[in-house]
Amino acid sequence: MSPELQIQELTEKLHHYNDRYYQDSVSEISDYEFDQLLKELKTLEDQYPEFRQLDSPTQRVGGTITKTFNAVYHRYPMLSLDNTYNEQELRSFDERVRKGLDGEAYEYICELKFDGISLSFTYENGSLVRGVTRGDGTRGDEITNNVKTIRTLPLRVKSEKLPPLFEIRGEGFMPLSSFQKLNEEMETLGDNQYANPRNAASGSFKLQDSAETARRGLDCYIYSFLSDQDFFKSHEESLLGLKSWGFNVSPGWRKVDNIDDVLAYIHEWEEKRMTLPLATDGIVIKVNSFEQQRELGFTAKSPRWAISFKYKAENKPAILRLVTYQVGRTGTITPVANLCDLTERALPLNKIVGVHLSGTRVKRATLHNANELERLGIQLGDTVFVEKSGEIIPKITGVDVTQREQYPTEPIIFPTHCPECGSKLERNEGEVAFFCPNDSHCPPQLKGRIEHFIHRKAMNIESLGEGKIELLFDLDLVRTPADLYDLTYDKLLGLEKNILNEETGKVKKISFREKTVENILAGIELSKTVPFKNVLFALGIRFVGATVAEKLAVYFKSIQNLRSATYDQLVAVPEIGGRIALSIESYFSVPENKQLVERLEKAGLQMESDEKPIEIESNVLEGKTFVISGTFENFERDDLKDKIEANGGRILSGVSGKLNYLLAGANMGPSKLEKARKLGVTILSEEEFLAMLND
Repeated sequence: MSPELQIQELTEKLHHYNDRYYQDSVSEISDYEFDQLLKELKTLEDQYPEFRQLDSPTQRVGGTITKTFNAVYHRYPMLSLDNTYNEQELRSFDERVRKGLDGEAYEYICELKFDGISLSFTYENGSLVRGVTRGDGTRGDEITNNVKTIRTLPLRVKSEKLPPLFEIRGEGFMPLSSFQKLNEEMETLGDNQYANPRNAASGSFKLQDSAETARRGLDCYIYSFLSDQDFFKSHEESLLGLKSWGFNVSPGWRKVDNIDDVLAYIHEWEEKRMTLPLATDGIVIKVNSFEQQRELGFTAKSPRWAISFKYKAENKPAILRLVTYQVGRTGTITPVANLCDLTERALPLNKIVGVHLSGTRVKRATLHNANELERLGIQLGDTVFVEKSGEIIPKITGVDVTQREQYPTEPIIFPTHCPECGSKLERNEGEVAFFCPNDSHCPPQLKGRIEHFIHRKAMNIESLGEGKIELLFDLDLVRTPADLYDLTYDKLLGLEKNILNEETGKVKKISFREKTVENILAGIELSKTVPFKNVLFALGIRFVGATVAEKLAVYFKSIQNLRSATYDQLVAVPEIGGRIALSIESYFSVPENKQLVERLEKAGLQMESDEKPIEIESNVLEGKTFVISGTFENFERDDLKDKIEANGGRILSGVSGKLNYLLAGANMGPSKLEKARKLGVTILSEEEFLAMLND
């Protein structure tokens, strides 16, 4: 069979399996078999790119790097909806509709309002040709490579009746499970976590690397059809039609006859929506008939035939029964509030049942640090108010001190010693967090360091994960990262353990069978090829994140040079301050850490760097600090950082009062721009930056 026919056959076969899985919930082949077919197709397409089809399934996994996103004008404006938070305004909306239609009978379609990012998709002759963000409603950014990674979005629509050109719209979102996984990864890396799934989805759809977008497990619910032809007569008909074409339409919508039924739908979903696997923030109400929609028309900003009702964030009182203390990977001590319902005040302290909030039972909420405890002024036994920030993250917003007259309370005494290993806690000057200094023997720190070591931005051992590490740690097979390189087939085969999730109460069984063991050992062996900068980051030295590790690797070239560097030599490295220098000195002064590095070196890890240090071009930017955001015409992000440092400037991690310039490219984050303006930070365009260098 010719390569062209092979590619065509594999493409059709994979489309069939995708359709069966996402439309009919049927898995005709295993994930492994599917991945092997996909890999085979990718290999053929790489060899014969001229035969790759526009709707190839290989586009689902991404891999395209987009330096800039082109601005695209919407064929049909993407207007925003009027919002309301009360029922009376809904009745007023209904009255306006009734008058606008001169008393003619009408219906409404009620839909859940998902908390994500509005997207537009254009199809020509049944094939997806363009994906665009909402932008300002008139034009948005083309992110076609990224939207093609949404597995539930058809790349090609099969139907005998299709308009030659049509547009659909939907809400791109990040499922709660993907959001939690992403934030856990970011926490492990020491990066700032996303506040809510909406922000996470927005950032993920605008990533330059579509492979990373694909990895984040994004999805989309379709809610609108647009065409120059009068293809459907009503919104209901369009939703049913889109569903039959294979689009992922939310099953929660309902057609109703009057405003009372609309309110009943709103009340029905107020609690029920919390059981969904994604974030929601309200209900959208639309007049069903397209002809009536045209008759009602639009204002300058929004349609007169639609409105959204937004739910208020639920805030509930709860009893603070207990404060426990978690030990993080770097030894940071985090106080955690353990909560129960007001009616369960008398339960024993070991019965922390939580409080029902926004559809889930919240048992714990972070209290961040000792300073936050002092700021809130809470005590054990207090009645506190709990709210889910962005409907996701529980937080304590206040305390009802009047209840102390009826119910006795006790002061919260922050521990002086580590709750896990008993070591005396320390707090560095200028820092808010207490930490356990026993990083060589404290169990949570040991386990956390191994989990950090295998992370994809460190040693990238994908075949291992938190559950497998916990099993190996508990069985005393792995206590340090170096122990991973002593594992053998015989040591691993047949291992198993039931692991309890304390939050859900569910038990997960981890088993090491033949294929699992082979994958683990292969992943460990492959990690020996990871560059020195990744190895240095993987060591988990306090305050040495991925960026700092890269700078140290380029500057010192080898672990031997870094290990023997003096304080003065360390602070001479651009952006390496006293705090980082002292941390590095402290790390290499510990015998166990020296032994760990020696074992890793002996195991064959890359302990030298062949990257060239940055060549100094001038001192024109000396004393100036920069934050980079967005995409640029003349530079990749890393090249731009090198250019700034080569001319004496410094890169900061975030916008603050210490920042001189925010270097703003296309598609930059709006939050950074807003913060920079509030702080009076100078905002530079790429052209202004180049002019500054020339001056």
